This record gives sequence, C-alpha cells and structure tokens, in this order.
Amino acid sequence: MVEAAQITGLVLAGGQGSRLGGVDKGLQVYRSQPLALNALQRLAPQVGRVMLSANRNIEQYARWGAPVWPDPADLAGYQGPLAGFLAGLEHAGTPYLVTVPCDCPHFPTDLVARLAAAMHEDIDAVIATTRQGAEPAFCLMRCSLADTLRRDLQAGERKIERWSAQQRRAEACFDDPAAFFNINTPEDLGRA
Repeated sequence: MVEAAQITGLVLAGGQGSRLGGVDKGLQVYRSQPLALNALQRLAPQVGRVMLSANRNIEQYARWGAPVWPDPADLAGYQGPLAGFLAGLEHAGTPYLVTVPCDCPHFPTDLVARLAAAMHEDIDAVIATTRQGAEPAFCLMRCSLADTLRRDLQAGERKIERWSAQQRRAEACFDDPAAFFNINTPEDLGRA
C-alpha cells in the first residue's frame, strides 16, 4: 500500500468557471471560506504535502501557504483539468499525485487511503467510483505518467475519463454518491 507521505495532493482550481458566469470557482465562498481552501484543508491530513492548480488569482491562492502551479506554459489555450494534472505531476516531488476538484466540498475524509489501497505494482492510476459511475477527477496516479500525459495533451486529449481508461487503471468504489456532489452553478452553490 502507498503511504500518505509518498503522495502529494493537488486541488484543481484552474477552470474557467463558465457555468458560474466565468468567475473563479475556487474562490467562491462556501461556509464562510473559499471552495478551494475548503478542499485544501480537507485533503491536507490525507497526504504528505499539498498544492493547488490555478490559472488566475494565483497570488490570492498563494496566501494559503501551499504552492500554486498554473497549467504548463507550453500548452496553448485552455486544456482543461488534464493540464492541471500535468502541472501537478511535474511539481509533486513525490512518487504519487492525488487530485481533487475544488468544487466538491464533501469528498470523503478517507478518499486517499482508499485510493491508495487499490494501488498495486501493476497499476498506474486509481479513480474513485460510486454506483452512479466514475468520478475521474478524484485520481491517484504515479508521477511517472507525466510524459505520457504531456504527449496525450499535445495530441488533443482533454477528457480525464478517456485518458485514465488508457492507463493501467483500478477503481475504488465509494458508497455515498452525495460525497462527490460538485458545485457547477449558482443553484448548486445555494443547495450545498
């Protein structure tokens, strides 16, 4: 089993926030603090170190004390969350990276331990699933996947699910789909 100290946690906050009117989703307030800070605090006890992926308001994110990495500069335009994965893989400094989106405030507090339990020698990536399907943004992966991911991004790949399905992948099943509820609209923020 992979030890927590071998894992860097990455909060994905680099999106365009298009369904929220273009605002920086990670900075939207949930229970009196920004969504991305909530995710960072929830993830930190589960891993050896944490960092954030963000493409705007980087100085504001940096105030929380964790390193902040934008999408790699050599990738043109907005590449989606896989570009955040790549930034994390290239800066982790540990053998493993786990990713969580900033807009899911109730992800399990045992998320990383359960993903790590499914990681074996012949596996490169483990994603979370529920009875409602895959949650591919919740992914534990080997940092050795960086070169493969860079090639796939340069070839036009943008979908996490499709990319992770091409890797030697396992799944960790979680019983409560509500734990993976994500905030995409102003109505979702109100419901959360």
